[in-house]
Amino acid sequence: MKKIKFFVILACFSLTSLVQSQTDVDGIMMGQRNICGGLVYGYSAWNQYWEGQTLRTNENIGTVSSNSVWAMVNYGISDRLNIIAMVPYITNNASAGTLIGQSGLQDASLIVKWDCYGSKFKNVFYNFIALGGFSTPTTNYVADYLPLSIGLQSSNLMGKIMIDIQKDHWFATLSANATSRSNVTIDRDAYYTTEMIYSNIVQMPTVLGYNLRWGYRKDADLIVESVFDYMNTIGGYDIRKNDMPFLSNNMDICRIGVNLKLPIPLVNGLSFTANNMYTISGRNMGKATSFMAGILYQTEFTKRTK
Repeated sequence: MKKIKFFVILACFSLTSLVQSQTDVDGIMMGQRNICGGLVYGYSAWNQYWEGQTLRTNENIGTVSSNSVWAMVNYGISDRLNIIAMVPYITNNASAGTLIGQSGLQDASLIVKWDCYGSKFKNVFYNFIALGGFSTPTTNYVADYLPLSIGLQSSNLMGKIMIDIQKDHWFATLSANATSRSNVTIDRDAYYTTEMIYSNIVQMPTVLGYNLRWGYRKDADLIVESVFDYMNTIGGYDIRKNDMPFLSNNMDICRIGVNLKLPIPLVNGLSFTANNMYTISGRNMGKATSFMAGILYQTEFTKRTK
């Protein structure tokens, strides 16, 4: 029987494209003994995908959509050292065909963010920031079920370097990251990549990423920015014609978008955040458009007094 043609959907490695304040993608640090938490809803959908470098559609699956709800918290150990934790609940569905949608908790992430050096030249402030992170699955979801699986079941180590430059309220932030992924165990004894492999262990290629954002920023309360985001797997292989996708495919994607954060005047520390991202190129990925909206709340722990 002819196999259905699919695409590999990358089900949100981190909160990178969702939240834009005091997270692992911006140059803002949480103050000492301050804490910021929030809930964010995200939606992403595509009906075209790249099979290798060929953009195509597939009436057997129609439109593939992903809904996610993220819980996140960021705590300032000091003004220059923050710790960030987050976990998403994801639901994936296809509008056509017989594939059953998948949902559940995905991967929990823990990230340490260190403002290692900052200085000023004339009226320009710049900071160098280093980050290290770890993520691992929280549930035993099925990974070998793309494009509807909610994740890839690998544990990941991430390292990132970042430079943030600001003059008055105008800024630019450039970052580069690398993610090393553990092997994944699947529920079959053999699989085919470019050759037949008689094993249930899948070696996952390393992922490199680059992110550029620039715009207007007033402290951490008001942010309007443009975003360029690129991800590239080092290794892997293309989806073969008329074949299903696989965990270790070569997944590359380039996206552009806008981010917005606005304070909510009714409550001190409460803010609204929103995001829109559009895929402009890819390899073994869907040409997705994604939206996000969420509420964040920041407060300060005070010292106990007699």
